Amino acid sequence: MTPLVELVGAGYAYEDGPAVLSDVDFAIAEGRALVLLGRNGSGKTTLMRLLSGGLRPASGALRLEGEEVGYDRRGLTRLRTTVQLVVQDPDDQLFAASVEQDVSFGPMNLGLPEAEVRERVDSALAALDITALRDRPTHLLSYGQRKRAAIAGAVAMAPRVLILDEPTAGLDPDGQERLLDVLARLRAAGTTVVMATHDVDLAVRWADEAAVLTPCGIRVGAAPVLLSDPELLASAGLRMAWSPTVTAFLRAHGFLGADAPGPRVPEALGALG
Repeated sequence: MTPLVELVGAGYAYEDGPAVLSDVDFAIAEGRALVLLGRNGSGKTTLMRLLSGGLRPASGALRLEGEEVGYDRRGLTRLRTTVQLVVQDPDDQLFAASVEQDVSFGPMNLGLPEAEVRERVDSALAALDITALRDRPTHLLSYGQRKRAAIAGAVAMAPRVLILDEPTAGLDPDGQERLLDVLARLRAAGTTVVMATHDVDLAVRWADEAAVLTPCGIRVGAAPVLLSDPELLASAGLRMAWSPTVTAFLRAHGFLGADAPGPRVPEALGALG
């Protein structure tokens, strides 16, 4: 099956600097929950910006459903109506006076009819559970509300792929759970979600697939398997997650069968009794 979005032999270096990414082959399959992990400076942000069109590969190509992306107005419009990136700090993304104005900016910029813009805004606000905040000035929102408003602006573009840079950073536990509920609803509605994070526990719990950026390149695979590899995680400057560590302990002591899935969160331990 042709990947929805794919980098082929892609490389990128910032001006007067060494290559951040070299000869990268990286694909996003539709319908998956994919997590990106790696130490600071490993190239996660560069990779996300290449995938969303914010940067253009210095070598190689970006393909959308098998067709190479053109970096003219037509090509970028096609890409950005398919792939949306939400940056880590919502204050870098929110700029309009009110939540509704901010969320409506992207659809209006596409030249959509007013009725469709209104429908997209209503749908995005409802998806992020912030309908009650539509008239709220953005500067009066809490940090968690600003995070959700920034994501709503991307969702209003009706992307097939939503890329989130550290979406749970700065949120308290309740805020994290609410955001994960939102992402689950978006996935159920057909959106492919890609999340960059340093939280290996979150990655194991949430993702189907993982991409780990190491000094030797990108390793991609099933999240529960890839994120159980201590050598791989150490090479990426990451610690072992709780879930695979506890699962290995339970199996070693006969509390869990070899083929039985291990607990993904501490609360699940009770069910094993």
